[in-house]
Amino acid sequence: AMDPQKFSRKLWSARKQLILMLAPLLLLPLLFVVPPKEGKCLYVVLLMAVYWCTEALPLAVTAMLPVCLFPTMGILPSKKVCPQYFLETNFLFLSGLVMASAIEEWGLHRRIALKVLKIVGVKPAWLILGMMITSSFLSMWLSNTATTAMMLPIANAILESLFGNLETLKENCKDKSDPEGGWGEVHVSELLRDSIPLFRKEAEYQMKVWKGFLISIPYAASIGGTATLTGTAPNLILVGQLKSYFPECDLINFGSWFVFAFPLMLLFLILGWIWIAFLYGGLNTRLCISKHDEREAAEAKAKAVIDEDYKKLGPIKFAEGSITFFFIMFAILLFTRDPKFVTGWSVFFTKGYVSDAVTGVIIISILFFFPSQCPSLRWWFDSRASNTPYVPLLSWRKAQECVPWNIILLLGGGFAMAKGCEESGLAVWIGNHLQPLAQVPPAVAVILITAFIACFTEFASNTATIIIFLPVIAELAIRVNVNPLYFMIPATTGCSYAFMLPVSTPPNSIAFASGHLMVKDMVKTGFVMNILGILCVSLAMNTWGLHMFSLHTYPDWARPLNASSATVATHAMATMNMTG
Repeated sequence: AMDPQKFSRKLWSARKQLILMLAPLLLLPLLFVVPPKEGKCLYVVLLMAVYWCTEALPLAVTAMLPVCLFPTMGILPSKKVCPQYFLETNFLFLSGLVMASAIEEWGLHRRIALKVLKIVGVKPAWLILGMMITSSFLSMWLSNTATTAMMLPIANAILESLFGNLETLKENCKDKSDPEGGWGEVHVSELLRDSIPLFRKEAEYQMKVWKGFLISIPYAASIGGTATLTGTAPNLILVGQLKSYFPECDLINFGSWFVFAFPLMLLFLILGWIWIAFLYGGLNTRLCISKHDEREAAEAKAKAVIDEDYKKLGPIKFAEGSITFFFIMFAILLFTRDPKFVTGWSVFFTKGYVSDAVTGVIIISILFFFPSQCPSLRWWFDSRASNTPYVPLLSWRKAQECVPWNIILLLGGGFAMAKGCEESGLAVWIGNHLQPLAQVPPAVAVILITAFIACFTEFASNTATIIIFLPVIAELAIRVNVNPLYFMIPATTGCSYAFMLPVSTPPNSIAFASGHLMVKDMVKTGFVMNILGILCVSLAMNTWGLHMFSLHTYPDWARPLNASSATVATHAMATMNMTG
C-alpha cells in the first residue's frame, strides 16, 4: 500500500487535471436548483471562476470558454458571443500596449527612471520615494509587469553600490557572538565585542533597506496602474461592462477617469511610502553616528552609479525624442477628448462617433511609418550618401512580440461573460438574492466591497476577479437604489490592490523571485497597504468622486434597462408572497 504522504504528493502534482475534471461535475447540481436559463449561465460563470482562480487552464483559454459553452448550452447564440472579444475597449487597450512597446524599444523608460533618481538623491527614504514615483508613473502607461521587470535591475545596481554585495550582507546579519555564528569560543577583546553588535546592527539596517526597496517597486507599479484607463485591465473592464449594462452612461472615459484616479493614486502612494519607509528603516536617519562617514561614502558611490548609467544612455536620440513627442500627444489627446469638466475636442466630430479607441489607434498607426532617424534633404541630392534602409519607430514584428495577446482575450472573455449574465437574467436573479444587503448604509457598503475585492484578488488574477464580481455589484447597486458607479468604481480600484502574497500579481512574483524577500515580509507590509488603500478609496469616493460623477443621485441612465425586469421581479415576489 502507498503511504498517505506519497499519495498526497501524487494528488498535488496532478491537481490541475483533477480540478479540470471534477469542477464541472461538482457544479452540476446548480442546473437543477437554479431556474433553467440562469442556472446554465451561473454554471458557466462559476466554472470559469474556478478555472481562473486555480489556473487549471491558462487564463486566456478559460476566457474562451463562453465561445464553446454559451451557444451549446443555449444561453447566447455564437454571433452574439464572438463580437464581445474585440470591443472598442480592447482597441484602446491595444493602443496602450503598442505605445508601451515603442517606449521600451527605444529605452525611453530607462531614461525617465534614471532622471528621476538623479533628482531625488540617494538617502534611503528618498531613494525609495524616487523608485515609487518612477514605478507608478511608468506603470500608468506600460504594464505593471514590464515596469517592475525594468526597475528591479536598476534598484539592485544602486543597492549594491550603497551596501556592497548582498551575500556578504546576509552573512553579516548573522549573530557572530553565539557559537553557531562561527566566532565560537575565541575570547574577543573588549573593544571588538563592542563593535560587533554595532557592525551587525548596521548590516541588519542595510538588509531592511534592501527589502524596502524591492517591495516598494511592485507595490508602486500596482498603485500606478490604477491612475489611467489603459494602465491596467480592470479599469477597461469597468468601461466595457458599463457600455454593456448601461448604454446611456458616458461618464467614464480616459480624461474623467484620470481626474478622479490620479489624486487617489498620489494620496495612496505617499501614504504607502511613509509606511514602507517607516517599516524598513528609511525614515530614522540617526542610526550609528560612527558609521556616518562610511555611509556618506557609500551614498556618493550610489550617486556615481546613477550618473554613470545615465551617461551611458548618451544624448537624446532622434527616435527617443519622437517617441516622447507621440507619447505626450497620446496622453493629451486622450485626456482632452471629452474630460467632462470642460468641452473636449470631440465636439468637432459627429456626436458619439469618436471614442478613446479611435484616438489611441490614430497615434499608434503613426509609429509604424514615422522614421527613427532624422530625415535630411541633403540625402536626396548627395550621390555618395549610402542608401540605408528606412527604419520606422516601431516594426510590426516588435509590436507583435511585445503585446500580451492573452490579456486581450481575457478582456474579451470578461465582456462575453457579462453579456451572458445580462441576457440570461442571471444578474437580476443574483440581485434578488442580495436583498438583505439593502440595510447596509452605502458608505459602509463601499468599504466592505473594496475590502472584499482586495482580499479576493490576493488569490485570483485581478482581471478575473473584477470580471466575476462587477455584474453582481452593478445589480446590487440597482437593488439598493444607489448610483451603480458608487459601488463599481471602488471595486475596480480595489482589485488592483493585491499586496499580500507573491502570487497575487505578476509584479509581486517578480520581486519575490529575486530571492531576498520572505512571504512574511510581504504579508506584514501588504496587510497595512490594503487597509490604507481601502481607506483612500472610500475617502475619494465620498469627496471628489461624489461631485465628479454626481454619485449622490440615482441616475437616469441606470433606469430604463431595469424598468421591465424590476417590475417582473416585484410581480413575481408578490405572487410568491400570496402563494406563500
